[in-house]
Amino acid sequence: MKPDLLPLLRCPVTKQPLRAASGDELPQGWEDGMVTADGKIAYPVRNGIPLLVSSEAVRSDTSE
Repeated sequence: MKPDLLPLLRCPVTKQPLRAASGDELPQGWEDGMVTADGKIAYPVRNGIPLLVSSEAVRSDTSE
């Protein structure tokens, strides 16, 4: 994914900006992903393409 596109991406559920997920923010089994600004919703990135579909989202209740 082109880095200049990252500021344009938004969560389809909350409309929050998205950022690249760090290793501890990735759900088990994921190699790459994006998370909302508050870290509560993660989306997978597969083959360099973010899957920004609510059915692919994983919610985290442990993020603060």
